[in-house]
Amino acid sequence: MDNQTVLVALLLTLFAGLCTGIGSLTAFLAKRTNTSFLSFSLGLSAGVMIYVSFMELMPNSLGSLTGAFGNKMGMLYMILGFFGGIVLISLIDFLVPKSQNPHEIHGVEEMNTNYRLKQTGMVTAITIAIHNFPEGIATFMSALNSFEVAIPITAAIAIHNIPEGIAVSVPIYHATGSKKKAFWLSFASGLAEPLGALIAFLFLLPFWNPVLDALILSVVAGIMVFISLDELLPTAEKYGKHHLSIIGLIVGMAIMALSLYLFV
Repeated sequence: MDNQTVLVALLLTLFAGLCTGIGSLTAFLAKRTNTSFLSFSLGLSAGVMIYVSFMELMPNSLGSLTGAFGNKMGMLYMILGFFGGIVLISLIDFLVPKSQNPHEIHGVEEMNTNYRLKQTGMVTAITIAIHNFPEGIATFMSALNSFEVAIPITAAIAIHNIPEGIAVSVPIYHATGSKKKAFWLSFASGLAEPLGALIAFLFLLPFWNPVLDALILSVVAGIMVFISLDELLPTAEKYGKHHLSIIGLIVGMAIMALSLYLFV
């Protein structure tokens, strides 16, 4: 695997993570939360992730694993990888305290209320970072496999990180009383994604082979399906724009389908 591919994969992951800072800036600069835009965007992100998981990542994983282990064992390993990814991200989600979960809805309007936190902003930032860590691994690994797949995935995770940035900056601001500190801590929490990519680069790439690649693809698919069903779509629903989120979901799938078709 050439250095240029690895560098681009790291840069894509960095871009996705830094979009948390865009959400943080939105919380300070906007007067109201654009719920229509967020509902549609979160639905679109879910559509991209679900479609690419079932139509690209899992078929590619299955093809490589059945080639290496035969149809029955290859299918078993792909299934184990998929549900292993779900278990991994759900365990992290379970360990994050509900009051500190980045996917609990906070609006821009809360910047002007007396909203109080039970724990400090630093604890919040740390839990956000832990939660975002596997997303960085997923983005990086998808980029190593195919840029055509990785770019839409990166865009989907980046969109997902914008409302997450709002959710991080609002409680941190009320914990510290400082907009500057709230921005930088939420911005730093997004760096967990490129950190995840760096860990994957250091500890997975030395052992890189077609079987490991196929297993990771199935794990990434599991992570993205869980994020879509447990976080993106429920969050879009909480913004109160059900039909917009479903339209976004369908548009996201269509965009991903067209993208894969054009690069066949």
